Amino acid sequence: MALIIGSAYAHAAPKARIMSNYDDSPYETTLIVYSPAMRQGFPVTVLHPRNTNRPLPVLYLLNGAGGGEDSATWAARTNYTKFFRTKNVLVVTPIGGAFSYYTDWKRRDPALGRLKWQTFLTRELPPLIDSHFHANGRNAIAGISMAGTSVFNLALARPNFYTSVAAFSGCARTSTPAGQQYIKLVVDRGAGNIANMWGPVGSRGWIDNDPYIQAPRLRGTKVYMTTGTGLPGKHENLADKGIVGDPITLVNQAVVGGIIEAAVNQCTQEMAQRLRSLNIPFNLVTHPGGTHSWGYWEDDLHNTWPMLARDLHSR
Repeated sequence: MALIIGSAYAHAAPKARIMSNYDDSPYETTLIVYSPAMRQGFPVTVLHPRNTNRPLPVLYLLNGAGGGEDSATWAARTNYTKFFRTKNVLVVTPIGGAFSYYTDWKRRDPALGRLKWQTFLTRELPPLIDSHFHANGRNAIAGISMAGTSVFNLALARPNFYTSVAAFSGCARTSTPAGQQYIKLVVDRGAGNIANMWGPVGSRGWIDNDPYIQAPRLRGTKVYMTTGTGLPGKHENLADKGIVGDPITLVNQAVVGGIIEAAVNQCTQEMAQRLRSLNIPFNLVTHPGGTHSWGYWEDDLHNTWPMLARDLHSR
């Protein structure tokens, strides 16, 4: 009987597949996609033009620390659905991956589970998107906050797959004490253990996943970065749609969001200097005022899109 193992009689390994799909509107579809790497299905939102007969490029747009599982999402906090309605692009956003850094964790985490998001996003999901929506093979990726780190590592994991990478308020340092502490603060919110992610802090896994150190491998990829200084800016006012007249929300955004963005700004400026020293072209926008908050990320998406559209040949 042992000879049967590995033969044609053995069960085939499960493959990534679309388990179901729902048309939420003429411009939005939700797929439930099974990931063999994570052994479960996840919702994936796809924004698209009304007519999808024409092959289109793909923008993978990632949420922040909550992974789209909370209320802090592109869908809930911005007008991205309306914005992309007239754009010739597929905008793909997975729902899941909270506090995971969208990476492949070395070990299953007791709190966060089996996390293989890098495999899912770079290997399992793209062929399904390409086939289901007849995509044209050109891809870009963008993300905020936690995912502003992830987008670099996803590009490093699959060279030449993404024409462009856009990091909005992301910290591209993971192997320095400051960068590691920032990651720990995010993962701690989900009660995860960062040693399960890339191994013990300071080990080789943290170096291999440090975009600053691995920056030479980004050559040939268009890089866009945005950051605020942490000082109050145009979205720190009671009339802003993200504040809705609430003084407590305003204070939290100005103080907590300001402290976070000041730290992110330092990471971003260091990454810019690193790319500059390597003669790798990049585009950096540093807002003179700006906190770690959705108003700035919505602006960044709108302002960066024309450059991403050019890279994707989206017309």
